[in-house]
Parts: sequence; C-alpha cells; structure tokens
Amino acid sequence: VQLQAYGGGLVQPGGSLNLSCAASGNIFKINAMGWYRQAPGKQRELVAAITSGGSTNYADSVKGRFTISRDNAKNTVYLQMNSLKPDDTAVHYCNAEIRTKTTPWRGFDYWGQGTQVTVSS
Repeated sequence: VQLQAYGGGLVQPGGSLNLSCAASGNIFKINAMGWYRQAPGKQRELVAAITSGGSTNYADSVKGRFTISRDNAKNTVYLQMNSLKPDDTAVHYCNAEIRTKTTPWRGFDYWGQGTQVTVSS
C-alpha cells in the first residue's frame, strides 16, 4: 500500500492551495483519512480528518479556512486550504487507516511522503 501526496508549494498570505493524496495497492477498505503537519522544531499535529462516512474533524487553528474531503471511489483525500497564514508553513503529511486484502479484519496506519507548504510574501 502506498500513499502519494500532491500539491503544496509557495503561496502568499491570504492565498489558497489544494492538497491531494491517493492511496493505491492491496486495499480492501480505507477507514479514516487525514492530514497532519509538522513545522520546524514542532511536533506533528493533526490538521483535519474524515471518516469513511464523511464525518470531519479540524484543528481549531484551521476551522473555517480548510476543508477536507474524500473520493472513496478514487481512494483519495483532499485538503482545500484558503486564507493561508505564515503559521500554516509546514510539511504536510497524509494519513490513512487501511484494511488490506491480506488482513481485511484489521486496519493499519499508512503515511504519505510529505509535501511542503510555505506561506510567505
């Protein structure tokens, strides 16, 4: 199983970016999917998460600015980031709890490779 993240880059304060992350491989079912971020010198933190049924959860710092969504048919999770601030600068990682065809009764955590988001003028 692999998670491949796309998007990220350099944007000015107030700008927008859209991240996407596609899961591929020996997948039986994907449970929750989410985005985390890690800024230099800080711990990795949850940005947003979404269940297979579409329920969402956001960090207080991004509520009202970020929107997480998923396309279950494409095994893909998205993060639309609006009104970006310099404090949003971090490496962003996608995460998914996946049940494989080999072990369909148990979910395992998988991580994408990380994509840099830099908000600066």
